[in-house]
Amino acid sequence: MEALLSRPRLPEDFLSPAASPAFRRGFGLSVSPAAGGGGTVHVAVGKSVEKTEALLQWTISMFPGWEICLLHVHRPSPLIPTLLGKLPASRANPEMVAAFRKEEKAEITKLLSTYLMTCSKSRVNASIITIEANEVQKGIVNLVNLHMIRKLVVGAIPDFIKGKRSSCKACRAAKYAPSYCEMWFVNKGKLIWTRQASANSSIDPSSCHLATSSAQNLISWSVNSCQNEAEASQTGLTLSTISQCVESTCDPLYSHSVSSSRSLSSGSEYATSVEPRVSSIGSVKTVEEGLCIQLSELKVEVDQSKDETYLKLLEQRQLEAEAREVLNKVKALEMAHSREIEQRINAEDALRTTMQEQEKLLDERERTTQQLQKTLRNIALLDSRAQEANRRCEEVAGELKLIQASIATLRKEKQKLQRQKIEASRWLDRWRSHEQCKNANESKFNRFRGEVAELPEFLLSDLEAATCNFSESFMIGKGGFGIVYKGEILDKTVAIKKLHSYNMQKQIVFDEAVQVLGKLHHPHLVDLVGVCPESWLLVYEYLPGGSLQNYLFNNNNISSLNWKTRAQILADIASGLLFLHTLGPKRIIHGNLKPENLLLDSGNRCKISDYADHMLTANQTFRCPSFRGCTGSTGVSLYTDPESHRTGAVSHKSDIYSFGMVILQLVTGKTQGGLVGEVRRALSNGKVASILDLSAGEWSGYVARRLVDLGLQCCELNGRERPELTPSLVKELEHMPFLEEQTVPSFFLCPILREIMHDPQVAADGFTYEGEALRGWLENGHETSPMTNLKLSPLNLTPNHSLRLAIQDWVANLKITS
Repeated sequence: MEALLSRPRLPEDFLSPAASPAFRRGFGLSVSPAAGGGGTVHVAVGKSVEKTEALLQWTISMFPGWEICLLHVHRPSPLIPTLLGKLPASRANPEMVAAFRKEEKAEITKLLSTYLMTCSKSRVNASIITIEANEVQKGIVNLVNLHMIRKLVVGAIPDFIKGKRSSCKACRAAKYAPSYCEMWFVNKGKLIWTRQASANSSIDPSSCHLATSSAQNLISWSVNSCQNEAEASQTGLTLSTISQCVESTCDPLYSHSVSSSRSLSSGSEYATSVEPRVSSIGSVKTVEEGLCIQLSELKVEVDQSKDETYLKLLEQRQLEAEAREVLNKVKALEMAHSREIEQRINAEDALRTTMQEQEKLLDERERTTQQLQKTLRNIALLDSRAQEANRRCEEVAGELKLIQASIATLRKEKQKLQRQKIEASRWLDRWRSHEQCKNANESKFNRFRGEVAELPEFLLSDLEAATCNFSESFMIGKGGFGIVYKGEILDKTVAIKKLHSYNMQKQIVFDEAVQVLGKLHHPHLVDLVGVCPESWLLVYEYLPGGSLQNYLFNNNNISSLNWKTRAQILADIASGLLFLHTLGPKRIIHGNLKPENLLLDSGNRCKISDYADHMLTANQTFRCPSFRGCTGSTGVSLYTDPESHRTGAVSHKSDIYSFGMVILQLVTGKTQGGLVGEVRRALSNGKVASILDLSAGEWSGYVARRLVDLGLQCCELNGRERPELTPSLVKELEHMPFLEEQTVPSFFLCPILREIMHDPQVAADGFTYEGEALRGWLENGHETSPMTNLKLSPLNLTPNHSLRLAIQDWVANLKITS
């Protein structure tokens, strides 16, 4: 049994000189390489730098002077590293596979460059041949066949001879390489085996393929031979055939030696002529027992192999489950990758669109820049022109200032000349008036005759400038004839009256009236200082005191006038009316005398205004009650003459009626209708003091009585009964403010009224009375004398002219002394 299980000994011819040199080197027999240089030796190099450098050093030392050609077989990695782990190349992204392959080739190139540097340092010429294959041994064989390599140095493991040479790369290369290739197997710088080239082999590419097929047939034969041996034991085959199969199966070294010698010697006959040699064989029974033992051991090994196979199957299933999970992840990643690619495509499209828009914007920017440059040039040109225009404007402005200064100077000269002209005209008028008064024995009441200088004419623009274009803030009065504005002209404050053109007569009538009015100058008439015919404008002097209406009825909180001032105002009004009524050849009628048209200066001296309205206005318009400012249900003004209103004719007696109403208002301070009747009743009852305006102070009895009597006479309904304005009456009115300061002689006083008599009348009792007072006494039914209480007979009255003259001389002397 021990002889059966012991390792069979090698036949004697295995170590004979006729045996293959490969077998001798395989068992440690030394064989030196061919001496002499000049050839090329090929060296199979791998990825281990340490082993390859040792292999190269051995080759360089064993083949001095030879050229070295490095053979490398690149085995692509079947798995590609990704974010999800290593995936098969078929399932990975092609781009990632290509990138990984590129990295592999770069590493191989770097590795081979290291090997070339090693050869260069040893001063050996070296070259590189690479090939890509899934198995290294097949790649080496293909390179040998392709390049007809005769000398090849290959690295091998130390137990190359003892191990399973069918699984060793060097062994498989030695099996399948062509027979004409001599191969040296080296490990760590030591030769462990040499395969000699066949002596009768020829360099034929077809033999390479034949050798490869022979090696494959050898493998198949080795496997099949075991099966044939098992069948032979059942069919009665010879013992020698079974033992040969056992030895070939159990001893791998032996089988490899036999297959190697057969392949090197006879090619295809190697598979059919193998005869095992055994030194001695025991009996058949002993052999069968050994075989049974070996079969039982093989069965145990088979069971173990089944268990291992089952475990590997479980592991494979687990790996398949993991692979499916990985595939699902790969699919998800691929979907994500596809979405990413789609987004990338969209982003590229958007980027392309943005770039196109950017190009358009750049083009537009270039065009805009060109336009901007053109505009800047135009602006620079316009700036230069503007500077030139500004310079010219400055020059023109300087010239304009000079012209304006010249115009202002001329205007001042013109105004000065106009003032001189007006003053000269006034002095001439006064001189002529003085001469005429001497001839007529009426010093200040004579009519103004002769020609004077023309009335100054103003431009409309000057009057507009003086009133800020006739602004309402400059308006000081408004009536039916026109509107009055306050203004500054010729360095003097004036009142500008703008007449309503629709109320005026023809232009020629207006011009004639203006010529007449320009000649009128009186201390108690508002002077006309200029005219603007083109716009119906009259320029009067301005009186700062305002109208009598404001003082009489306490408008604007103005202090009331005392009775002396009121008496003086009545004297001024009478003087002015006398001047208008005695002016020849045709007297001037005011026609609208009322407190609003009676103006006061700073010394409360009165002047009559609007005396030209009757001359400038048509008769139909002038007679209109609304035009003259009439109020009340009857449409008749308080100052309107009833007779004139009834007949439609306006005369100087109409002004006397209005003057009488003004007298009564100044005395009583009342404005209501029926004032004449109220005053008449008070006078008849001897109660004049009850109707006096107490705001004027303590009235003089004589003055109050005289003014009431004069006012009632002027307000008679019949115009013929109204008194005429005479110079003596004006003088009497002028003396009234001074009567209280002197002692009145008793015979100047009326016994009834105890006031100075104006119309002294002698009665039948021999006493002198005021004519009006005595007639009232008699009309009231009294037939007796007020002084003696005796019956008067006859009732006729005789005027006392001597007493009246005495009273008048006394009043005149009183005025002179005051």
